[in-house]
Amino acid sequence: MSHQSPPRIRDIPSVQATEFRQAMRNLASGVAIVATGKAAERRGLTVSSVTSICMEPPCLLVGIKVGSETHDGVLASRSFGVSLLRSDQEDLALRFGGQEGAKGVHRFDTAPWKQGVLDVPLLLNAFCALECVLYDHKVIGTHTIFIGRIVATRVGHGDPLINFRGALRTLLLD
Repeated sequence: MSHQSPPRIRDIPSVQATEFRQAMRNLASGVAIVATGKAAERRGLTVSSVTSICMEPPCLLVGIKVGSETHDGVLASRSFGVSLLRSDQEDLALRFGGQEGAKGVHRFDTAPWKQGVLDVPLLLNAFCALECVLYDHKVIGTHTIFIGRIVATRVGHGDPLINFRGALRTLLLD
C-alpha cells in the first residue's frame, strides 16, 4: 500500500480573479474616500476595503492599489483620512472612483472638505470621518494594505452608502 502525502498548502492553486470577484460581490461593505495631502497635493480615491483591526491601539486597514496617486501620497505623508460616505454621496463615490474623469486635486472640487488635525482632507458632511497616522503597511499582490492608527473621529448623520453585488446602495437606518 503506497502512502501519498497531501499537497503542500502553497501548492494548492488560487481561484481565478473573476471567481473571487464574483464571490466578494456578496459581501456588503461601506464605501469611503481615503484622502491625503494638502492644497494642490491632495489626493484621494474611493475604497470599499476598510476594516477595523483592533481597539488597542485603535487601528483600521485600507487596501489601495500600488502606483495610484493616493497610494504614493499616503507613503509620503504617513497619514490619511477616511470619510465614510452617506447614501446621498454616490456621485462622490463615482468621482473618486475615476468614473467622471477627474484626477488629482480636481476630484475635491465638487464637495466641502476640511483639513483635519493631521492636516489630511476630510469630507465635511461625511457619515463618519477618521484620521489615521500610518502604523504599518505591506504590499500584497497589486495592492498595499495600509494600517492606520486612529487619532481622531467625527460622526455625522444620515444613512450609509454601501457596495453590494456590484452596485452602490443605501442601508436605511431606523
